[in-house]
Amino acid sequence: MIAIRIRPAAIAALALAFLLGGLAAAKPPVEAFANLPAMRSPGLSPDGTKFAAIQDMDGRPVVAIYTVGSSAAPIALPSDDWVIRAIQWVSNDHIVVIAGKGAKVPGGSRHLWTVNRAVAASADGATAVRLLNNIDMLRFNSSAAYVIDIALNDPAHIYMPLYSETRGITLNIFEVDLATGEGRRIAAGGPDTVNYVMDGQGHVVARVDVKPRSDVERLLVRDGDDWREVAAVKATVDSGLNVAGLTLDGTGLVRAAPSGGRYVLTRIDLASGKETVLLSDPRYDIDGTIEDPWTGRIVGAVYQAEGTRAVYFDPERTGFQATLERSFPGLSVAEVSSSIDRTRFIVALEGPRHPTSYLYIDRVAKVMNEVMSSYPGLTEDDLGEMKPYDYAARDGLLIPAFITLPPGKAPKNLPAIVMPHGGPDARDSLGFDWWAQFMANRGYVVLQPNYRGSSGYGRAFTEAGLQQWGLKMQDDITDGVLKMIADGIADPERICIVGASYGGYATLAGATLTPDLYACAVSIAGVSDLPEMIKWERTIHGRGSDVVDFWISRIGSPTDDSERLRATSPARQAAHAKCPILLMHGELDTTVPIRQSELMVDALASAGKPVSFVKLEGDDHYLQLGSTRLQMLTALETFLDEHIGD
Repeated sequence: MIAIRIRPAAIAALALAFLLGGLAAAKPPVEAFANLPAMRSPGLSPDGTKFAAIQDMDGRPVVAIYTVGSSAAPIALPSDDWVIRAIQWVSNDHIVVIAGKGAKVPGGSRHLWTVNRAVAASADGATAVRLLNNIDMLRFNSSAAYVIDIALNDPAHIYMPLYSETRGITLNIFEVDLATGEGRRIAAGGPDTVNYVMDGQGHVVARVDVKPRSDVERLLVRDGDDWREVAAVKATVDSGLNVAGLTLDGTGLVRAAPSGGRYVLTRIDLASGKETVLLSDPRYDIDGTIEDPWTGRIVGAVYQAEGTRAVYFDPERTGFQATLERSFPGLSVAEVSSSIDRTRFIVALEGPRHPTSYLYIDRVAKVMNEVMSSYPGLTEDDLGEMKPYDYAARDGLLIPAFITLPPGKAPKNLPAIVMPHGGPDARDSLGFDWWAQFMANRGYVVLQPNYRGSSGYGRAFTEAGLQQWGLKMQDDITDGVLKMIADGIADPERICIVGASYGGYATLAGATLTPDLYACAVSIAGVSDLPEMIKWERTIHGRGSDVVDFWISRIGSPTDDSERLRATSPARQAAHAKCPILLMHGELDTTVPIRQSELMVDALASAGKPVSFVKLEGDDHYLQLGSTRLQMLTALETFLDEHIGD
């Protein structure tokens, strides 16, 4: 059970940080980058009188609840050995806290899972209860932390989905009492139900069913006491119905759909089933939707162009967004929270040399105050210029990329870092990156390539990377390094490859498959043995699961592609490595097991290659603790300075 402790005076220092920014030295200490963000996920209560955020206390995330306009210290809600991941106001009197940790699910495998749970805490800090605590099946669910509907007309209850027993194990909807945490089933799914849509008032309006082995996803809408099918699509590992929620007027459903080679947003009319395009972009995929926090209705969408762009579907929000963009040119700006009457707002500002900061705006009182920077110990002078650096791969494919220059240094013959992102179905974009900026601040030019297989640039670009781990995807990274050398930016004798997750795999592949290119390599939570990784996924999720099918589509089959997978597994090619290699891995990682780094360490040691290993105690795949971020950046700085530093 999550233990939420109420500590009203525990973070009085946060009240001061709420008002004051930090002072940066000429060369900020590692902590200025490694500390957890001073603030994230800020949100206003429905009436706008309270403000909550996730903040850093002693290297762990806690929930801080403030009263707007008051100088009183915030109430702090820490959570023992659970890590707070998200918060959500659900009434003026209650906030839901989502926390997770690595644990074993009863009756499941012997392996760790990431288990998430939800707690309802009163806004005054008086009570905290675990949600769905009376449902025995909760202990068999790895996640029970999703609030599907709030229904502000009933502030005593919220609605949550949970797999539980009703003529077999099905996905059901529970009405949950915020005072007791107990749930009461109000909707029972069928044997094929995988998702629901609710209307913001506690009513189920639609559901998605998927028949086993048919791969057809069916969208059903409530029709009296019955259900009526309005759409059906053939699902793949990359696409399905992807229903996000109701339109603002409640007459249609919004979903992400492939169209013209890109992901767009469409609207499905509830009455007729007719589907029309709601939003698209000629170059970029639409990344996600924006929900009204109080109704769950879809009011807009975001996508990554050069920076994050927010687009809204109603005139009032569109006008407000336009005003924000005019007021803060050169920065990505977006509303992140509002009171239910839309008179009070929290707005986020971000840019490559501007870590995310938050503003409080009161339209009625005509007040705009800075709340806090997420990295108050950094100034613009500490951070490097980040700019597009697109280049052509050896087969002519355009690779979008970004380069960050060390502050105060000319882009000529610099020690260089290439930092491929994780995923690989992800992408880097123009914005603040604490890790890349740390390395730039220490004097290194940093290249972040969006190699083929990255998301956001259309299906053809993503699919060009299928089963190209260590092959064309790796060539794209290599070609970016060669471009920096040809342009005179990078010193060819002082280049290091650094990455995490898939980026960690690319790091190890770079060190073993192109051993003459790099002077050093740093892998954090990287994959090293592809057949073993697929085997582990099968153990965790079962043969034929959607997760396993997804990874086979990306990596390949250990049976059909065994020779290729062995040839592109760094742990099996360790004898080719020439440069020093540093590996770091969270001991509680449930995304890439720590065994992957251990295999690489053993293989390098057996081959007599220089290797170091740092176990990140108590953390998982995502470096969620300040202590492990500090440990990681400190080890990284020492290693880089030794091998490619000035």
